[in-house]
Amino acid sequence: MPQGKLFLIPNVLAENTAMEVISPQVREVIAHTNYFLVENARTARRYISSLKLGVNIEALHLEILDKDTPPEQIAHLMLPLLSGVDIGVISEAGCPGIADPGALAVAYAHQKGIQVVPISGPSSMFLALMGSGFSGQSFAFHGYLPIDKKERATALKKLEQESLREKRAQLFMETPFRNNQLLADALSTLSSHTKLCIAKNLTAADELIQTKTISDWKKHPLDLHKVPTVFILQAF
Repeated sequence: MPQGKLFLIPNVLAENTAMEVISPQVREVIAHTNYFLVENARTARRYISSLKLGVNIEALHLEILDKDTPPEQIAHLMLPLLSGVDIGVISEAGCPGIADPGALAVAYAHQKGIQVVPISGPSSMFLALMGSGFSGQSFAFHGYLPIDKKERATALKKLEQESLREKRAQLFMETPFRNNQLLADALSTLSSHTKLCIAKNLTAADELIQTKTISDWKKHPLDLHKVPTVFILQAF
């Protein structure tokens, strides 16, 4: 029996943007898939419903794959693939597998020789890098920095030093309700001539992508409280 395929299905970054940023391929795959691995069933149903595909949302089979899913449960979640059933992985926002628990499903699929089909869509990391003005030849994504203030300051200095040494753009993020604390620490820790790109609410109507030196950001700080944001620093 042929195996099913694992489709990596991008989600929107901002509400009410599906018509602008979600491709016809995403719609076609979702319309012909009944089994999904999602981080949150409620928001996944809302997302699929927003695409207006005419599918019976309640008839879809949704299983949870999130940061708390134990690795030993992945095999059970992926069983339909072995019976020829396609599975779609949907992230809460952006592309599955990038700073996302969907990577667990992808790793398992490769172990079993199952075809993985990533579908292009909005990625906050890459959109921010594209709009930053920094070189895309050398960059690194570090996810979330430490919550502890002292440890976070140490991490920021380390990223700055690596950026200067390797000529590398350093991408990182924070839980939206801690954005202002992270920004404050960056402004007080990093060198005045280091450049920082702030990319907030990407793809939304109030999207903002700005790159300034730390010195300039101190003159015009932003309020990023509860606003999805990607930060990129590059030392020169």
